[in-house]
Amino acid sequence: QVQLAESGGGWVQPGGSLTLTCTASESISKVDAMGWYRQTPGKSRELVAIVTSRGGINMVDSVKGRFTIARDNAKNTVSLQMNSLKPDDTAVYYCNAHQARPYFNVWGRGTQVTVSS
Repeated sequence: QVQLAESGGGWVQPGGSLTLTCTASESISKVDAMGWYRQTPGKSRELVAIVTSRGGINMVDSVKGRFTIARDNAKNTVSLQMNSLKPDDTAVYYCNAHQARPYFNVWGRGTQVTVSS
C-alpha cells in the first residue's frame, strides 16, 4: 500500500509563503485523488485542496487565490504552494491519497505549519 511523507512545514510570519511537498512511496498516476487536509486542536480535519487523476482541482474557499496544489505523477509528489499566509492557516497539514477501486484511503503523518508574528 502506498505510504505518504509530508515535508516543508515550519514557522512563517503573516503574509509569508511556504511550500509543502507530499512524496509517495509508489506511483500515484492512477490514484483517484491526492489532497491536502489540515487540522487544529479540538477541530475536525478539513479539506484544503485536492487534485484528481484527471487534473480536476477542488479547494476550500478560504484558500482560493492564495494556495496552489500541483500533482507530479512522474515524481510521485503533490505540492501545496501557500502564499499570503494568515494566522488562521496555522494547523497540522496532512497529505491524503484516496482511491475508490481497489479502495484505499491513506494519510501521511502530517507537518506543522505555524503562522505568527
